[in-house]
Amino acid sequence: MGIVLNQSLKNTIITYIGFGIGGISTIFLFPPILGKTYYGLSNYILSCANVIMPLFAIGMQNTLVKFYSQCKTEKEENQFLSFTVVFPLLLSIPLVLIGLFFYDDISFFITKKNPIVKEFIYLIPFIGICMAYFEIFYAWARVHMHSVFGNFMKEVGLRLFSLIALVGIYYHWITVVDFIYLTAGIYFIAFLLTMLYAFRIKKPVFQFSIPHNVKAILEYTFYIILSGSVANLLLDGDKIMLNQYMDIGNIAYYSVATYIALVISVPSRAMHQIVYPITAKLMHENKHDELNELYKKTSVNLQVVGGFVMLCIFVNINQLYEMLPKEYSGGIWIVFMIGLSKYFDLILGNNNAIIFNSKYYRMVLFLGLMLVFFTIVLNMIFIPLYGITGSAFATLLSITLYSLAKLMFVVKRMHLYPFTIQNLYSIAITVLLFVMFYFWQFPFHPIIGIVLKSVLVTILYLYLNYRLNVSVEINRILEGFTNRVFR
Repeated sequence: MGIVLNQSLKNTIITYIGFGIGGISTIFLFPPILGKTYYGLSNYILSCANVIMPLFAIGMQNTLVKFYSQCKTEKEENQFLSFTVVFPLLLSIPLVLIGLFFYDDISFFITKKNPIVKEFIYLIPFIGICMAYFEIFYAWARVHMHSVFGNFMKEVGLRLFSLIALVGIYYHWITVVDFIYLTAGIYFIAFLLTMLYAFRIKKPVFQFSIPHNVKAILEYTFYIILSGSVANLLLDGDKIMLNQYMDIGNIAYYSVATYIALVISVPSRAMHQIVYPITAKLMHENKHDELNELYKKTSVNLQVVGGFVMLCIFVNINQLYEMLPKEYSGGIWIVFMIGLSKYFDLILGNNNAIIFNSKYYRMVLFLGLMLVFFTIVLNMIFIPLYGITGSAFATLLSITLYSLAKLMFVVKRMHLYPFTIQNLYSIAITVLLFVMFYFWQFPFHPIIGIVLKSVLVTILYLYLNYRLNVSVEINRILEGFTNRVFR
């Protein structure tokens, strides 16, 4: 776990810096500067691009991680890396042509409720392609155990450029329409920089030949395309469906709430960048016991860190929304529902990495397709009834069912178990502190109240987790930190 903890810690710090920048923009800058209509529009475009991104990537970001460790010679490595870069480009061309052919039908479908989307439709595939190749070159770096730069670009770089663009709107250097186009340019720059970094780690020697195991690669890729689309649809499908039923400005309210809740998943996102290739390697070498140990450690470590983040958000959510415009206040219940779904998914540890790198990876597709069906149906039922809150409830049910299905599959088929008694201790600590602090409101300015409450929660949370020895790795980090401070 040495390299995992090292790079996971760096990735976690970077990701939280990125989320901090994004939080300032999302909570304090986007609503007043961009306005609810264009804020909702920008989120809708990015959500659509993220959903179609797996089609352009052809699943190569996951395929690269799974099969690269199986290359035995440098020649095989070069052949495989060349294939992962060229193959998606060849298949993206017909996808774009199909989109152009059916442009009128697609345009009519997605703009019938919000005509403002029509002007920017073609930005969706452009950003989707940029996202796809960013992920491919990010995977190129990760298989060589370099996950920090790509994570920095993804979590900090994109948000920092967006923040600069918002400042440009504020000082009237650009218009809100320019901001939408500039967002597409930002994703293009991120892709180029990540590509150059990947080539610096491993200089490309392009060999336009088909890998010897191309059949296994293509079979795996096919399922990953669909499962990746399913995962992204579960993440962003709610915003896409809101566009079909409500004014696009409601996506702005929904996006603020979901962004706050997504902070809970930051530890998982950070750790998976380095855990994924390690999981692939352990499975390729059939090291079942080491994999089971890694599964348990990632589960409890993510639960402790993610539970702390969730707790701080939940106990301070009312004070946080006091600083937002009153029309955003309906998002509090969305934060709770989306937050709980992210927490449950987080405590499954490296569950996704295990399934994707196993011989049972096809099951992800079947489970995912079933969940997509439920997601669409549940959104169609609950959005007309309860608006954006109904969409959040549909997302909570969908993701929880999906996570439970994946957990049961890994336990039953692969005999890997993520949970120990420490997981129960962690849940008990989180529930106890939530009950203690949620109903306790300081009679101060919201920022002062949030800081005071967070300090008290942090002290008690760290103490209880340390005394109960919930996570051995986190206890070692705390001991090392306190030793250095006192020394």
